[in-house]
Amino acid sequence: MTSSTAARAGKKIRLRGTVVGSAATYLVLCLLAVVFLTPFYTLLRNAFMTTPEVTSPHWHWLPGSLGLDNFTALFDNPERPFGRSLANSLIIAVITAPLSTLFASMAGYALARIAVPGRAVVLSLIVGTLMIPQAVTFLPTFVVVGSMGGVNTLWGLIAPGLFNAFAVVLFRSFYLSFPAEIEEAGRLDGLSHLGVYTRIILPNSITMIASLGALSFIDAWNSFLWPLMIGQDPNTWTVQIALSSFLTSQTVNLPELFAGTAVAILPLVIMFLIAQRYIVQGIAMSGLKS
Repeated sequence: MTSSTAARAGKKIRLRGTVVGSAATYLVLCLLAVVFLTPFYTLLRNAFMTTPEVTSPHWHWLPGSLGLDNFTALFDNPERPFGRSLANSLIIAVITAPLSTLFASMAGYALARIAVPGRAVVLSLIVGTLMIPQAVTFLPTFVVVGSMGGVNTLWGLIAPGLFNAFAVVLFRSFYLSFPAEIEEAGRLDGLSHLGVYTRIILPNSITMIASLGALSFIDAWNSFLWPLMIGQDPNTWTVQIALSSFLTSQTVNLPELFAGTAVAILPLVIMFLIAQRYIVQGIAMSGLKS
């Protein structure tokens, strides 16, 4: 066998191995996609089914009809103001996400760059709050917010979520890795700490702000225990509380529950599709530097 023939044979073997490897990779990815998409398929299927179809012992791949009865009943029930609950959740998430991210960014920059007495103590206290279960703080927070008249109000639902200790730690880690020379150049131009932050630091933190803002939006949208405590009037329910009302000790309305869940996850799906790249990049850029 000549050297050219051996080279061609080796090239064919490598090409065949590449094709087989690519096919195996795509097969595995397709199987994983089916596994991850199955819950969404089941959710959408049940959202269009009737109660006998959902509870039937026999599996049905598709609903008997694609009518919108479950969705119309979802918004027509006066005892469960689902539309109002969606609006409340949207207002809370839209306000909480940017404000909590901005406050965390400011706090993270101050802890990373501004040398003030007690900075290490403040950081230790912030990190210490991450070790306290959130459920433990609900009662004292409820007492404080309730004494200020925040029960059954949107500001009472929003205010406790404006501080995010986890985001503060991530922003601090990110700003510690930021080139100090750029900040020094800004101070030589006469900028104060606030000027450096607004003109230099903030524009270069868009990826982190977008990623943590998206995570904050998702967290605010999915919040359940705090809205359950503070929002006792149905007009202040969030979408998660409205969904829980379909499962009680007396009644179980599965079709409307699935329909409501399908509507409730739509903003989260849109948010994730828009911000998934920023979420990955932001977490990768934050690091764990102390």
